[in-house]
Amino acid sequence: MIIIKSDSEIDLMRESGKVTGFILKELENFIRPGLSTADVDRFVEKTIRGAGMIPTFKGYGGFPASACVSINEEVVHGIPSKKRILREGDIVSVDVGATYKGYVSDAARTYPVGEVSDVAKHLMQATKDSFFAGLEYCKVGCRLSDISHAIQVSAESEGFSVIRDFVGHGVGQEMHEDPQIPNFGKAGRGPRLAKGMVFAIEPMICEGTYDVQTLSNEWTVVTLDGKLSAHYENTVVITDGEPELLTLGE
Repeated sequence: MIIIKSDSEIDLMRESGKVTGFILKELENFIRPGLSTADVDRFVEKTIRGAGMIPTFKGYGGFPASACVSINEEVVHGIPSKKRILREGDIVSVDVGATYKGYVSDAARTYPVGEVSDVAKHLMQATKDSFFAGLEYCKVGCRLSDISHAIQVSAESEGFSVIRDFVGHGVGQEMHEDPQIPNFGKAGRGPRLAKGMVFAIEPMICEGTYDVQTLSNEWTVVTLDGKLSAHYENTVVITDGEPELLTLGE
């Protein structure tokens, strides 16, 4: 069941989203060669708690950190570590969730570490572009799979693949609510969108094959061929008009 949020609930999510978006914007200047992924996680947690909010990810299903920090071929759920050092030419995806008065915002970005390859630049831009292609269909009356289809078409038109095993989702009092929102599929299917629906839309796009595997830590997901992956996510509200992005941070 898709939970329709009231205006007051969306107001709470808007406050949470401001902090999540702020963090992701600040990371543009924070991330640099020589940092550990634990340094990134520490910055995220300090900022969330400093705003009087709770890091949604910490302890979720046993996850040990406040941010998922995933490098290069790591698609999602990278566990921060003092031993994982960001190096020139890496790309790093950071996924963040903040909870305010019981309501969650969820968003992610992929960042260059210093100067990166042209392929990495292209992948990161194509991933962001695919999100905004899907956003065009986040309107009352569109069908859920219209979003999925638009993301897939956009990413594949740039020569990249769309991860199949992980998808977007509803978000509210829980980080993962109905519906699931794949980043691929045929248009014109699924429920029609209505005002008050709130989604975490999150293309995960890869340079090579979309096949993945989970590492022995039982969290971190990597591309099977070892090629790059990028992630771009925002919490999105369906309104009477244009969709509202709660976590844009811009």
